[in-house]
Amino acid sequence: MLPTVARVLDLDVMRRGLPQVVAGAGALERPVRWVHVSELPDVAGVLQGGELVLSTGIALPEDREGLARYVRELDEVGVAGLVIEFGRRYFDSLPKALVTAAERHGLPLIVLRRELRFVAVTEAVHALVVNAQLEQLRVSEAVHQVFNELAVEGAEPGEVVRQVARMAGAPVVLENLAHQVLAHETAGRPETELLEDWEKRSRGVHPQGRTGYDQRSGWLVTTVGARGQDWGRLVLIDEPVVLPPDTAHPHAMLLERGAATLALNRLVLRDRESLERQTHRTLLSGILTHALTVSEVSLRAQALGVPLEGRRLVGVVLRQRQGQIPAALEAQARLRDFTELAATAIRGGRLSALVGALDDEGVGVLIALGSQQDEHAALEAFAAALRKLVQEAARDGSAAPPVIAVGSSVGSVRDARRTLLEATQVADAALHDAPGGRAAAYYRLPDVRLRGLLHLLRDDARLQTYVERELGPLLAYDAEHGGQLVQMLRIYLEQGRNKSAAADAAHLSRPSFYDRLHKVERILGVDLDQVESCLSLHVALLALDAVRR
Repeated sequence: MLPTVARVLDLDVMRRGLPQVVAGAGALERPVRWVHVSELPDVAGVLQGGELVLSTGIALPEDREGLARYVRELDEVGVAGLVIEFGRRYFDSLPKALVTAAERHGLPLIVLRRELRFVAVTEAVHALVVNAQLEQLRVSEAVHQVFNELAVEGAEPGEVVRQVARMAGAPVVLENLAHQVLAHETAGRPETELLEDWEKRSRGVHPQGRTGYDQRSGWLVTTVGARGQDWGRLVLIDEPVVLPPDTAHPHAMLLERGAATLALNRLVLRDRESLERQTHRTLLSGILTHALTVSEVSLRAQALGVPLEGRRLVGVVLRQRQGQIPAALEAQARLRDFTELAATAIRGGRLSALVGALDDEGVGVLIALGSQQDEHAALEAFAAALRKLVQEAARDGSAAPPVIAVGSSVGSVRDARRTLLEATQVADAALHDAPGGRAAAYYRLPDVRLRGLLHLLRDDARLQTYVERELGPLLAYDAEHGGQLVQMLRIYLEQGRNKSAAADAAHLSRPSFYDRLHKVERILGVDLDQVESCLSLHVALLALDAVRR
C-alpha cells in the first residue's frame, strides 16, 4: 500500500517541522502517490491526484473566494493533502476561509510551525512510494505464481476462495447471480457474522464495472465468468477505506486473478471428456445454437456413424436427481460417467444416436430411428438399460433413478433442435417430481407444469436476470426498509387478484393492504390491474421461489 498522509506526518523529517492538522483530520488515511512542491495558486491544473502538496503559501490568493476556489480545485483533482509552512506568508495561523474550505471538502490541511527543507521531505516520501511500488510488484508476482498453479492443478472453487482470503487477510465469498453463497472463507471471523442475511446485504452492493469498490460497505466485488457467460461474483469484505478518484483498490488485482482462475477452471472442467463424447457434444451444441448448418450436421454425423437423414429423430435429455451429485467439481466427474453410461445403454439397445453433455447437469441424446423401429419400444428398452447401469454403477446399489425426458419425434434434421429443446424443458421440469413416483419409463411434455419447469432453471442466469428485472426494485426496497411488499404482492396474486380476499389473507385492513399495493405499483412501475403485468410478476415470484430453494 502507498504511504498515507498520517504515515508521512509520522516521518522524522516531517516531525522536525512540528506538523499540526488544522482541517480534514478524518481523511488522514488517504494514500500519497507523490509529493509536489508549488506556490502556484492554480497548481491543480498540473496535478493528477494523490499528491501531497507542499507550499509556503506565499502566492495564495488574499480574498476569501480565491482561497475557497484554490481548495476546491485541489479537492476536485484528488490531492492527498495540503501542507503549508509558516514563516514566509503566514506566521501563527492560516486564513479562516482557507481552513473552513478545507474542512468542508474533507481535505487534510497541515501547517508546519518550524521551517523545513522541502527537498528532504520529497526524498523521504518518494523513497516510501518507490518501496511500496516494489512491494506491489513482489505481491503481484506472488499472486500470479499462486493462481497459475491453482489453474494448472484445476483447484476446486473452495481452494481458490481460500487462497484469495489468505493473501488478502479478509473474508471472501463466491456467490451466484441470485446472490446465493457457493463458497466462502471467513478469514477468522465468525461465520454467522459473514453469512447472516447474505442475500439482503449483497443486493444492496452493486458497484460500477466488472470490478468495483463500494466504500460504504467496504466490499470489493468482481464478476466471475468467461466467454461472455457471467455466472457469479467474487466478494472481498474488509474495513471501508477512502480511495482517491481513479485509484484501484489494493486487492483489486488479487480478486480479479482469483475470479479468472475460477472461470478458467470451470471451462477446463467441461472439456474433460472422451474425444468421442466431445465430438458428439459439439454436434448437439451446433444443433441447439444454430452454429452448424443442417448439411454440416448431417455430414459430420454420418462420418461419426450416426446417419440422421431419412430417419425419425427423437430428442432425449437425461438429468441426475438432486442428492446424487455432492460437490461442484465432483459433479463434473459424475456427469462424465453418466454420459458414458448413456452411450453404453444406446449401444446395448443397438440404437443409433448422438450422445453428449449439454451443460453442467444434463446429457443430451438424439436418437435416429429407422422406419421399422418402434419408437415406444426403443425408448422403453433404452430407459430400462440406463436405469440398470446406473444402479450397477452406484457403490451401494441404491442410486435414485435418473430423469429421462423425451421430446416429440421429428422427421428431418432441420427440426432436430425442436425435439431437443422440448426434451430439455421437460427434463428441467421433471426434476421437481418425486423420484419413483411414476410408473412410466420416461417423461413427455404433458407430464410437466410451470413450477417444475422453473425449479431447475433456477441456476440459469437468464432466469435470475428475469427475476431481477421484474422484482429487483421491490426486493431491494424490502431489504433496505425491512418491508414485506414482496409478500403482499404474492398474496394478492395467489388470491386471484381479489383485493378483498387478499387483505383478509394478509390479516390487514383493506385500506392498509390497498396502500401497500399502490406502493408496489410505484416501486415497480406497473399497473396491477393489467392481467399481463400480473402474469409476468406471478411467474417471476414462482421463479424467485425456485431460485431460493
